[in-house]
Amino acid sequence: MSLERINPPELSPATGFSHAVAATGSRLVFLAGQTALDGAGKVVGESLPEQFERALSNLLAALAKAGGAPADLARVTVYAVDVAAYRDCAGELGRIWQRLAGRDYPAMAVIGVVRLWDEQALLELDGVAVLP
Repeated sequence: MSLERINPPELSPATGFSHAVAATGSRLVFLAGQTALDGAGKVVGESLPEQFERALSNLLAALAKAGGAPADLARVTVYAVDVAAYRDCAGELGRIWQRLAGRDYPAMAVIGVVRLWDEQALLELDGVAVLP
């Protein structure tokens, strides 16, 4: 399995994402949307960075249980209730990503939404991974 992160020089600098990811492998893992839910099903964390850390940890836990690692992520979508707040926290969110998932970024998008399933949730992450 391999992922090739593609960031053409004629596009804007890829900071916190890759413009494209080419994947070869034999197993796709589709990761359901994860919010900042704890094991009891309650949203934890009041700030966007706190919720991002928990949601990313949840996503990575599901990936690990499927036999994958953060480097196997080919695509992650972030659904944010407040995109401006997400942008304001981008530096801190990037540091959380690097601490939990490393320096390799999948292809990513941030999409603004009116609300999420759990009303207290500020964001949700889903993804696709390619495993050997």
